[in-house]
Amino acid sequence: MNTSVRNTGRLIAAGLRAVLVLTIVCGVIYPLAVTGVAQALFNDKANGSEITADGKVVGSSLIGQTYLLPKKNPDDPDEAPRPDLRWFQPRPSNGLGSNSVNTQYSLILSGATNRAGNNKELIDWVTSAKRAVVEDNKASGYTPRPSDVPPDAVTSSGSGLDPDISPAYAELQVRRVAEKNGLGVDQVRKLVEDHTSDRILGFIGEPRVNVLELNVALKELTKGQ
Repeated sequence: MNTSVRNTGRLIAAGLRAVLVLTIVCGVIYPLAVTGVAQALFNDKANGSEITADGKVVGSSLIGQTYLLPKKNPDDPDEAPRPDLRWFQPRPSNGLGSNSVNTQYSLILSGATNRAGNNKELIDWVTSAKRAVVEDNKASGYTPRPSDVPPDAVTSSGSGLDPDISPAYAELQVRRVAEKNGLGVDQVRKLVEDHTSDRILGFIGEPRVNVLELNVALKELTKGQ
């Protein structure tokens, strides 16, 4: 009887020691080590790839955001949002919204439409979006052709939160942004070129332009005007 009790006690004590050691190793030492390595080698990415402007965080380079004008009637839920044409516009998305803390940066949902390419509702939506893109990007002496509108200007990404647009969509917006901000077309085009990233490792993905980073740079440029 005493031997049985002693054996049980030893097993319980061994189990408690194992729990204590594993808790310290897996719950304290390992997380601290991983956090330390991440902060030392990948500080920007470990902290959310934050972008700052005027001394405050305005968003993440990994998640897109909207650039919309205030509603004419804030109490009307059916009023369609209108783009603020002073800024480069992102891909269409239902995953981006606003809040009272930072009206340019809030997530509502993430996901794709899951509609097939021959879905009539999707075709009508894309056709309407293309007409809007052409109309919005008219500038003095310039009217985009429908064939100039790239696919990412009228379709959302799989997540609906894509922070990037194609160089072609950025180029389509250059004249309008320049005109709305009183800048030269060449100035704005150079800004786009400076914020165009090439394929990852030279062969993965496509060239892209981060809209938030581009608009932060645009804001800095307009301060001197």
